Amino acid sequence: MNRLPPLFAALLLSSLPVLGAEPPPAQTTAPAPAPAAAPVPAAPGVAWSSLSAPQQQALGRFQGQWGTLPPERQQALATGAQRWLSMSPQQRSDARGRFQSWQQLPPDQRALIRQRWQRFQQLPADQQQAVRQNFHAFSRLPPGQRSQLRERWLNATPQERSQMLQRQRALRLEHSGARGPRGR
Repeated sequence: MNRLPPLFAALLLSSLPVLGAEPPPAQTTAPAPAPAAAPVPAAPGVAWSSLSAPQQQALGRFQGQWGTLPPERQQALATGAQRWLSMSPQQRSDARGRFQSWQQLPPDQRALIRQRWQRFQQLPADQQQAVRQNFHAFSRLPPGQRSQLRERWLNATPQERSQMLQRQRALRLEHSGARGPRGR
């Protein structure tokens, strides 16, 4: 199975318009200055010696510079190494392939995917869940049907897209309302 995380992210986040999710509106007035507060202490770093031997092996190329890395980066690398070590050989192989595909993307496409990911992260949890559900439903469709839906969306006028979004919202509400009272 050749799934690409950038493709996943692009599809996942490109479904935001389908859900009617927009990025938070830009502020029109400058926010009031925040009151002076005590500085927040930085996250504690991760000592190289506190890493397990397998983690140290996985992160070996960082050993010489470990002490100079920001604490957040140390924590992220330690967490990533632990996650890597918990993967099966097949999962590791898949992850390597996805990473190579990511590296081959043009910088502007990677920037767009990062931007969409940040927009997704700003959504409320229920909207994130709706995007995930729509993505999984879309992924299960036959390739021909996915292509047709993509074409329909891309060729739609803004008014037609708005109507599609309204129908999607109505169906989602109808579906959740139909299950709600019966499930109690």
